[in-house]
Amino acid sequence: QVQLVESGGGLVQAGGSLRLSCVASGSIFSTNAMGWYRQAPGKQRELVATITNGGRTIYADSVKGRFTISRDNAKNTVYLQMNSLKPEDTAVYYCNAPAGCSGNRCYGYLVHSWGQGTQVTVSS
Repeated sequence: QVQLVESGGGLVQAGGSLRLSCVASGSIFSTNAMGWYRQAPGKQRELVATITNGGRTIYADSVKGRFTISRDNAKNTVYLQMNSLKPEDTAVYYCNAPAGCSGNRCYGYLVHSWGQGTQVTVSS
């Protein structure tokens, strides 16, 4: 069974930075793209960054130029470096494997048992 464990969130002022980490157990990491999702209060969960097995990265317009996703295949870990944070980035952040990508858009998720997520709060 795949397990996803996120960490690295916290409280930061606008303009600050955080680095999130996600360790994925099981075989899903080595064979799939990985992504970071976020869910703000009262909103649907959205996919904000994806990295394919080959290292190609895809970002939502809302985070492009500020967030950087990377992966360490030896450690089964995916990272999200978040810079120039804004109050609207406040959310619980989760990792998962997108179900697929078409062009510059990825969608869905493969692991139905989500991790606990990590809270990111950006104060103004």
